[in-house]
Amino acid sequence: MEPVNVALVLSGGGARGCAHIGAIRKLDESGFRITSVAGTSFGALIGGIYAAGGLETFSKWVSSLDRMEILKLTDITISSSGFVKGKKIIDRMREIIPDRKIDDLPIPFCAVATDILNKRERVFSSGDLYDAIRASISIPTVFQPFFTDGNYYVDGGLVNQIPVNRVARRDGDILVVVDVGANIPYEGHEDKIVDVRLAKYRARIDKIQKKFNHLLVNESKKSSKGIGLFNLSNRSIGIMMRRISDLMLERYPPDMLIQISKESFSTYDFYKAEEIIKEGERAAVKAISLYKSGRKEQ
Repeated sequence: MEPVNVALVLSGGGARGCAHIGAIRKLDESGFRITSVAGTSFGALIGGIYAAGGLETFSKWVSSLDRMEILKLTDITISSSGFVKGKKIIDRMREIIPDRKIDDLPIPFCAVATDILNKRERVFSSGDLYDAIRASISIPTVFQPFFTDGNYYVDGGLVNQIPVNRVARRDGDILVVVDVGANIPYEGHEDKIVDVRLAKYRARIDKIQKKFNHLLVNESKKSSKGIGLFNLSNRSIGIMMRRISDLMLERYPPDMLIQISKESFSTYDFYKAEEIIKEGERAAVKAISLYKSGRKEQ
C-alpha cells in the first residue's frame, strides 16, 4: 500500500505505556508514516523519545531492566507530595538519549501536563524535551510535582489522558490513537511464571506503599475493610481519567484505535517491558487489519 501519513496520539497508563513501542513498530512496518505525535504521561515519554529518533535504543534499555534495577532508579523520598522524585530516571534517560529541544525534533511533538496551581492544561510543544516529559509523567501521590517556569506540574491525564485535540494534523493525515488503558477484556497472553525475585520485588513495592500510607493516615485507626488511602486515591484518579478518555474519543473519533486492556498489566509492571511491548504489537496488528478492511475497533 502507499504510505499513509499518521497523526499519532499516545495515552497515559504507566508501565502499560511500553505497549506504545510495539504499536509504533507495527505501524512503521505496515507502511504508515508517523508525521506528528502527542502524548500524555508515559505516552508523552514514548512519543518524545520516538520523535527524537531514540525509540529502539530506549526499547533495548527498558527491556533489559530487571526488578532491582528499576528500584535503584526510583529515588524514594518521604514527602506528602509524592514518594518518587523522578530525577534518577530522567538523568539516566538523558545519558542514553541526549536531550533535545522539542522545536528541533524532526517530527512535531507535544506533551500534555496539568498546571496544578492554575488548574489548567499545559501543552508543551517547545522547550526542553525531558522537562516536558517529566512534567507529564508526574502521577499524583507517586511522583513529586515538577517545578518549571514558575509553576508546578502533575500528570497530564488529570485533564487530557488521550490528547487527540492537541496533535498536529495536516490534510490527509489519519488519526491513530493508542489507548493503553482500554476498558476491554484481557485475552491473557502474559506469562504467569512467578519466581523468587518477583516475590522480593513485590515485597519491596508493598513496603514502600505501606510507608507512604502511614505518612498520610494512621494505619492503626483504619478499618480492616478499608482499601487504604493510597489505593483509594489511585483508583479514584483512574476512574476520572477513564471517563475523560471516553469523552475525548467520542468527540474526536480516531480512524484507527489500538487498544490495550487496562487489566493486562499493572501501572508499575515496568520490569515486564518486553512482554508489554509484544502486547502492543498484537493489538496494533489487529487494529491495522481492521483499518485495512475498512472497519474500526468498537
